[in-house]
Amino acid sequence: MAKHAFLSDDWFAIIDQLVEEHGADIPNHSAILINVTVSDTPFGSEREMHMGADSGRAHWGIGHKEGADLTLTTDYETAREVFVTGDPQAGMQAFMSGKVKIQGDLAKLMAAQAAGVGPGANNALAEAIQGITE
Repeated sequence: MAKHAFLSDDWFAIIDQLVEEHGADIPNHSAILINVTVSDTPFGSEREMHMGADSGRAHWGIGHKEGADLTLTTDYETAREVFVTGDPQAGMQAFMSGKVKIQGDLAKLMAAQAAGVGPGANNALAEAIQGITE
């Protein structure tokens, strides 16, 4: 499969295909919606996306959604490292070093991480995402 720039329109289109192929099942009791603003992108402007979990399925896409539990703001390289690798430690280090700013319900984010919700929750999907991301 061809590689695509992280957060590009083509990347999001392939992500939808990978979810269909590998599934995006997560613990059913987890529900969270996160808006993400990514700065310093190679696209010449900020990129807005959303990600979350509801009814046992993970979801994400382009743009912000109404009613988000929290908003994360970070730079492109940090977002790529955290979301593509699916490494929760990378996310915690980025937060502690000030590379990730969080507004909203931090307790809900921590509970979702403890429940196994996040980019690395589905190993097959995480590996597939890594395989298509430049």
